[in-house]
Amino acid sequence: METRCLMESPHKGKTGLRRVWNALHYSLAGLRAAFKHEDAFRQEVFLAAILIPLALLLPASGMGHALMIAAVLLVMIVELLNSAIEATVDRVSIENHPLAKRAKDIGSAAVFVALLNVLIVWVLVLLG
Repeated sequence: METRCLMESPHKGKTGLRRVWNALHYSLAGLRAAFKHEDAFRQEVFLAAILIPLALLLPASGMGHALMIAAVLLVMIVELLNSAIEATVDRVSIENHPLAKRAKDIGSAAVFVALLNVLIVWVLVLLG
């Protein structure tokens, strides 16, 4: 018999296709929320809408195209995680606190590194 922590989410009991269906809806809600509330995410969606088709048009191998597209998608993934961290920190407290600033700055740094990754991957694929 499985013992569950009393603080665990009631949604954890869902399994099979029901869990997948619920996860799909939660994911789409998250994408809508990020697009609605996060300027940076909207900018990165716009950037992806330009860069992904461009990646397919540029002369590169199949692996090169895949790397270029994956680098762009990674920026969006990191931005979603950064936005989740920021929302959680703000939910806990909107007061200025060194740990809150650190969490937000580290999340921002992760997005910056992901953007640098796009530049590096694209340059290496196109020049290599």
